[in-house]
Amino acid sequence: MNIRLEQPADYREVENLTREAFWNVYAPGCVEHYVLNQYRNNPDFIPELDFVMEEHGKIIGHVMFSRAHIIKEDGSDFRAWTFGPISIHPDYKRKGYGLKLLKYALDKAKAMGIGVICMEGNIDFYKHAGFVVASTLNIHYHAEPRESDVPYFLAQELIPGYLNGIEGTYHTPKGYYVAFENKEAFEAYEATFPAKEKKVQEGQLG
Repeated sequence: MNIRLEQPADYREVENLTREAFWNVYAPGCVEHYVLNQYRNNPDFIPELDFVMEEHGKIIGHVMFSRAHIIKEDGSDFRAWTFGPISIHPDYKRKGYGLKLLKYALDKAKAMGIGVICMEGNIDFYKHAGFVVASTLNIHYHAEPRESDVPYFLAQELIPGYLNGIEGTYHTPKGYYVAFENKEAFEAYEATFPAKEKKVQEGQLG
């Protein structure tokens, strides 16, 4: 197993990997590969935290990070970060590769001085990488009532005490909505990939 920075020559392969990893998981089809495609030109994208995982010379995993922000109680911005999509090829899922890739990337993020990571995900998986429900750290989710304990909104202090005295609301970076904001461009991009059947499946988001 090898983890390294993504290179331009990897882009199409990684986007196809991301498409395979997310297809029909959260919705019929997926948009995560387009988010990744567009994010590489986004000023919030962090190229130093854009990693691929290889096994026997084949790319089987990928993760990217982005700058984000928390709006504090006084209305000012507080610096935060997020990651995703994180993708593992379907043939390698549930074998520990995703956790290894994420822990490697989080160690690199901490070494860069990144203080806190906020993200949406399944606590049953991400708790193994050190994440907790974000409301326990007084960070709220923009799409839910602030008094709610949102089980899918998670956070982790990479620098202990980074959130001391901080309470606020996290906003998902705008770049993650690109496929919904420009549907025609997304559909044109999607048409460059082999056709796949979109299915409604149990467990998809509403």
